Amino acid sequence: MSAALNLESVALPEDAVEVGRIAEAWGIKGWFKVISHNAAPDALFAAKQWYLQPSERGARTFSGTVALTIRQVRPHSDTIVAWAQGIDERNAAEALRGARIFVPRSAFPAPAEDEYYWVDLIGLAVFNREGVALGQVRELMSTGPQTVLVLEQEQPGGKPLERMIPFVAAFVDKVELEQRRIVVDWQPDY
Repeated sequence: MSAALNLESVALPEDAVEVGRIAEAWGIKGWFKVISHNAAPDALFAAKQWYLQPSERGARTFSGTVALTIRQVRPHSDTIVAWAQGIDERNAAEALRGARIFVPRSAFPAPAEDEYYWVDLIGLAVFNREGVALGQVRELMSTGPQTVLVLEQEQPGGKPLERMIPFVAAFVDKVELEQRRIVVDWQPDY
């Protein structure tokens, strides 16, 4: 429990995903700016409860995981601002500065057909049309015009092989979330 903020410690949900962090206070009534980790911050707008953990570096005004009930969140100019229950003045909002924001994956809005949250693709096995294993999705990388799957494949007695495949319809045949796999038109020697 943080005395200054009067926030109660809670358990982080098992399906929690880090979606952003709190920047500085905004105004005098407890609003604060949010820096989203995603260009389309749908999860921040959809979730009515955010889970916070202190920043990995810098001042810590609370410890563990705390929950914030979000009163309002909205875009403002080129950023996002939010207001939470119990955060009613600038100093309380400033005490949250740097906090990491998590929301449960179950609170994310449903993606449109043929759209995927990056977090759902991490860890999927990737196979080509012939059934050859190409690796596992370690991360996704935005290169501007497209997203790239960054795969990692274990090699016998050596450093894992890294492979990059553009995540575009020309190369990705299907994403099977339930089967935890992606099928691509790609050869191991590319």
